[in-house]
Amino acid sequence: MSTTTVEAPVTKQDSTSTAPKKTRRRGENSRATSLVSHGILIVASLIALFPVAWLVFLSLGPDKDDYLHPGGIWSKMSLSNYSFVLKETKFFDWLLTTAVVTLGTTLIGVIIAATTGYAVSRMRFPGYKKFMWVLLVTQMFPVAVLMVPMYQILSDLQLIDTYPGLILVYCSTVVPYCAWLMKGYFDTIPFEIDEAGRVDGLSPFGTFARLILPLAKPGLAVAAFYSFLTAFGEVAFASTFMLSDTKYTFAVGLQTFVSEHDAQRNLMAATAVLIAIPISAFFYFVQKNLVTGLTAGGTKG
Repeated sequence: MSTTTVEAPVTKQDSTSTAPKKTRRRGENSRATSLVSHGILIVASLIALFPVAWLVFLSLGPDKDDYLHPGGIWSKMSLSNYSFVLKETKFFDWLLTTAVVTLGTTLIGVIIAATTGYAVSRMRFPGYKKFMWVLLVTQMFPVAVLMVPMYQILSDLQLIDTYPGLILVYCSTVVPYCAWLMKGYFDTIPFEIDEAGRVDGLSPFGTFARLILPLAKPGLAVAAFYSFLTAFGEVAFASTFMLSDTKYTFAVGLQTFVSEHDAQRNLMAATAVLIAIPISAFFYFVQKNLVTGLTAGGTKG
């Protein structure tokens, strides 16, 4: 008895069938959305850069009233304003004062804030929570209220018109905020790292210096940048506690171009451009860690 097998007919795919549409991956934007977002970013960038470009343009006008007729600057652009500021003013004295005060404030402020934030984050001493709130309360007093007692204290210590006096004043401003910032960042670092350091025989300070600080570079960069900006641009304390014109900071020295009846805006613009160079350089060195440091400290607190 023989059996026969029946082969099923082979169906051919229709060559005219359309290929499946390309699906957009998750998180991938359409071309229209990409164009709109890039257009918005370009417009925002132009808005942000326009004041800087305008300031540079006005600084090239040799006359103090060129800002009233900016179109005439094109035909008489020169670097005379920069030459005058560098040669005829105490610009380099202001540069020295600013460098000493800002770097001193940044170094001392970050060291104090880092050790304070680490102690509150890791150690449970009596009143550690109230201590952080006390630091926060010190930021609630306006400058006008603090000016008189600070002046009296510095006068008793004979620190008026001195670099250490102004550095101490600025540290009293930057340390409370930076301590909160560093405390939040240290909270994101696993406590097991401290325990591993103790197992290896490190002291608490050794654990902090060798293991924790290298991991806290982004937070330290943010604290350093905040301290630098605060000391660099502050006017009220600097104009009150620094009496000699050779010890003015940049922010105070810029005011010397504004008199009662005249404002030399061309010289102010040139000085502002020169002042922006060091702060831009400092930002360039710390920019890699700024975003990481600003976001990481907010995960715990």
